[in-house]
Amino acid sequence: MIRLLSLLLVLLTFGGLTVSNQVQAHALQPGYASIEQIDATSWQIFWRKPDVAGQPMAIDLQLPPTCTPSSGPPVVRGEGAWETFWTASCDGGLLGKPLSIIGLEWTQTDVLVRFSPLDQASHFLRLTADLPEMVLPLEPAGWQVFETYTWLGFEHILEGWDHLLFLFALLVLIRDFWRLVGAVTAFTVAHSLTLAASTLGWLTLPAAPVEAVIALSIVFLASEIVASKQGSKRLSQSAPWLVTFAFGLLHGLGFAGALKEIGLPQADIPLALLAFNIGVEAGQLAFIIAAALVFLLLSALLADRRSLLNMRPVSLVLAYFIGGWSSYWLLERIASFS
Repeated sequence: MIRLLSLLLVLLTFGGLTVSNQVQAHALQPGYASIEQIDATSWQIFWRKPDVAGQPMAIDLQLPPTCTPSSGPPVVRGEGAWETFWTASCDGGLLGKPLSIIGLEWTQTDVLVRFSPLDQASHFLRLTADLPEMVLPLEPAGWQVFETYTWLGFEHILEGWDHLLFLFALLVLIRDFWRLVGAVTAFTVAHSLTLAASTLGWLTLPAAPVEAVIALSIVFLASEIVASKQGSKRLSQSAPWLVTFAFGLLHGLGFAGALKEIGLPQADIPLALLAFNIGVEAGQLAFIIAAALVFLLLSALLADRRSLLNMRPVSLVLAYFIGGWSSYWLLERIASFS
């Protein structure tokens, strides 16, 4: 048992160090391109690429060679990203022609493309490191918005280390399966409400305090794990949906910040919001199931048939790990207030 705890502590510390070096609030910040037809041969291009340590990411939008110019002027610093505009003349149009993102294959980001030909509904394309080039479609696909934003929501939750740590803390704290399901459902309902309200402009709060309180919510769950005792349940264990609903409202504002960076299709905002929320929920469930399976496998390796999470020393190690890293994020985010 002592060896197991030592190994667990080493793995968590190493993982935490890796996360602390990589984590930023909501790591998702894809590139974005808008390609809008003006007349028979002219297209208005907007290109935004992510900021990496104060410099533009080394990717570039490349139009088909029939376009002049096929790439734009140098980007300039925008709000959290780098942007440029230009007008291109494309002989023969763009439909059925290849569009590529140079350098995307060497990154871990995505690029969302809004393609708007005259007299057609907008197309939404998602280019990735595995698919940095795509032929611009001749006909619009009705499920493109839904598919694109579902994947963006799924990827966002799996890249949002603070949200994942919150879910992990719930898994450690709440041992009853149905209470855990109720807590995660309440969390989802709450963050869906504030995500929609913030994205639609009904609710606006500064990003920095929101991110700090998100970190504080994880510190709170860690303290609840430490304070919990055998035979008695704290409020966060007996009625966890109350706690997760309250904190879910704040986490939804964090999701909204990421969604604003991505941008929304103005003609399909409700569909995009629904798809993004479905993707986030799918990512949450995938993470919880994967983490639970890991603990089941580890428990099966022990001679003691109790669940690993029911062992007080194990839950304490996890609680101090969760509390330590979330406290670090809390102090880091408070220090960033301006």
